[in-house]
Amino acid sequence: MARILILLLILSFSIPSLAQDKFTLNGYIRDSVSGESLIGANLTIRSEGKGVTSNQYGFYSITLKNGSYQLAATFVGYQPKVWTINLTENKSFNILLVPNANAINNVTVVSRRRDNQVKTAQMGKIELNINTAKAIPAFMGEVDILKTLQLMPGVRNAGEGNAGFYVRGGGADQNLILLDDAVVYNTGHLFGFFSIFNSDAIKNVSLIKGGMPAQYGGRLSSVVDVAMKEGNSNKTQVDLGIGLIASRFSIQGPIKKNKGSYMISARRTYADAIAKPLIKKTSDYYGSGYYFYDLNAKVNYEISEKDHLYLSGYFGRDKFNFNNAKRSFNTEIPWGNSTATLRWNHVFNKKLFSNTTLVYNDYQFALNGKQNDFNINLSSGIRDLNAKTDFDYYLSPEHKIKFGAQYTFHTFLPNVLSGNQDSVVFTPQNATKKFANEYGLYLQDDWEVSNKLKLNIGLRYSQFQQVGRYTNYIRDANGNKIDSVVYSKGQTVQSYGGFEPRATLRYTLNDNASLKAAITNNLQYIHLVTNAGTTLPTDLWVPSTLRVQPQLSWQYAIGYFQNLKEGMFETSVEAYYKTMENQIEYREGYTPSLKDPEEEFVFGKGWSYGAEFFINKVKGRLTGWVGYTLSWTWRQFKELNDGLKYPSRNDRRHDLSVVANYELNAKWKLSSVFVYGTGAAISVPERFYLVGGVLTQEYSRINAYRMAAYHRIDLAATYTPKRKENSKFNSNWVFSIYNIYSRQNPYFIYYDQEGSAATGDLKVSAKQVSLFPIIPSVTWNLKF
Repeated sequence: MARILILLLILSFSIPSLAQDKFTLNGYIRDSVSGESLIGANLTIRSEGKGVTSNQYGFYSITLKNGSYQLAATFVGYQPKVWTINLTENKSFNILLVPNANAINNVTVVSRRRDNQVKTAQMGKIELNINTAKAIPAFMGEVDILKTLQLMPGVRNAGEGNAGFYVRGGGADQNLILLDDAVVYNTGHLFGFFSIFNSDAIKNVSLIKGGMPAQYGGRLSSVVDVAMKEGNSNKTQVDLGIGLIASRFSIQGPIKKNKGSYMISARRTYADAIAKPLIKKTSDYYGSGYYFYDLNAKVNYEISEKDHLYLSGYFGRDKFNFNNAKRSFNTEIPWGNSTATLRWNHVFNKKLFSNTTLVYNDYQFALNGKQNDFNINLSSGIRDLNAKTDFDYYLSPEHKIKFGAQYTFHTFLPNVLSGNQDSVVFTPQNATKKFANEYGLYLQDDWEVSNKLKLNIGLRYSQFQQVGRYTNYIRDANGNKIDSVVYSKGQTVQSYGGFEPRATLRYTLNDNASLKAAITNNLQYIHLVTNAGTTLPTDLWVPSTLRVQPQLSWQYAIGYFQNLKEGMFETSVEAYYKTMENQIEYREGYTPSLKDPEEEFVFGKGWSYGAEFFINKVKGRLTGWVGYTLSWTWRQFKELNDGLKYPSRNDRRHDLSVVANYELNAKWKLSSVFVYGTGAAISVPERFYLVGGVLTQEYSRINAYRMAAYHRIDLAATYTPKRKENSKFNSNWVFSIYNIYSRQNPYFIYYDQEGSAATGDLKVSAKQVSLFPIIPSVTWNLKF
């Protein structure tokens, strides 16, 4: 494949000289107000029905025969731009689109037909404008892009109020989540109830749940690609937000007008500050508290017409403290992510665009506990160093070729336990760092075969190597170490690799309808080990090793897409079938220990299938969508459940979301959300016995029962006061109510004992724990 990539580079320079009767128009599509690049904007040649889409940096290129053309540039939420150009030579032309003055989100009134879902070959892709997330009711007033994605068909939440999610039957670790090309390993604040993504710092979010392009790799189920704002290159802008549990501050502006800009956005919760005065100093729990904060920053600068630099970063931390003076106990749990991304855009010629990226990302978790004179410390984490380069080659209006390569060096830090009591230091030999190299090469072509048929075909090759320093211990039947093999620094311990073919197809039935199909093959080399279905900070990432093989999936999908009422409604039906090999679970009877977690794993397979229905109203005062998913997700392990298949913990037969936004008048916008989902699959005790006076329980087969169905309604109203003449300030108030009818949705179930076996009145009953009743909130936002 490397030879193919080199050949494409050579062709990109030689082909222009072979086609002198054709000329290329290229440039960038940007927001006229802020100067931000517009990702996925459309440039169409009206007379030919052909066009091109801007890439992640707003760059476009299109090659046409010598002549005069009428061009149209469009983007959702912006006024279309139409003009005529006489193409007699190669030209560079930057396109500025004006935002709609009345656009509150990306589903409001627009002056063009939205036909992307019908015309593109991509399946299962959702482009989420951040203003859409801001328009719907938010949990405790905190806008959360991941919770908005959970309202889409095929995406289900990991639990009440949780920012974790599952896609088409996959696990939480099977989602590739990127923030400016940096992998995010833990997306949760407040033990997963909020995501780390500050809405004020985010420009665009893309979710791909089917037909994953070859440029993405390393996960089985989905890609969530989050792009941070670049900053306003025309003027300084400040955004403030004050809510019930957190406040936000953002500032952005030009470094040099129309050449460079910066953006800084910070957020902190003040739950600790609110709770502290309420806890008396004499209380046993004085000093307990929780808070989180995060910081996003980005700068970019145009060095020349062909070169652009971007530097962005994220730093976030959660800190939980619990004190119990009565028991002389104190615990501190800090965790968080850090990322840094340096990107260089270079335009080689009118047709060839490149982006080279260097990434550092780090996730750390720690637990520090103290009781009297005994101290215990637990830590884990993962750190990556990544380099990659991507090329966009616009061969012709019929072919857009993308190719590239990437390398990642992983450092895995498993649970490291230490402690001391007085002068006695406890340091068990369990700190086994693991190292790995991961490589990837890819090539893909977005090929418009004819007006009816369009293909997106790609091939990815990936390789993963566990490398030293590492010691592999050989144990006897009782688990005792009897021998070892030592690997030196950089020495290969185990290597895996393979080709991953990807293909999607679109066949146009008419101007408003199309059929699509996709087949994707994915390999995943790193795995999240957890006993729960949430993004808790105690989750542990482990690599593929001598014992742990890569996960492998094949997904097949087919869909029908249609626009109705002149594009007022977007509708789609998608069906899928997915197989997953080398799935990982803990063995039966597992309890945490100082062993290498690999020794507690069992391996099996999984499969998922279902259908997704989507209706999206995109025009008029009333907008919104209805999404429904009917699905089945199974797992089967030889060592679990007597080898019989069982529903996965993320199996949900029915999943329904209804979202509505209504523009009442210039000052008031109303919104509501209704969600319904089949109850979570659980294992429960079926029988209780008294053995020697001790109550013993016998569990059901795995996930043989279900909790009660989950449902709730959320409401919100946004009030925007009339802006005073000549005022620089814009503000609004957002009033929201979570779970308006206070549904007691089950979080988990436990069993309680009453009475005594000795007296003959022992009674065991199931108890349900619910988290959130009705929760009102208010948020004030200010922009100037």
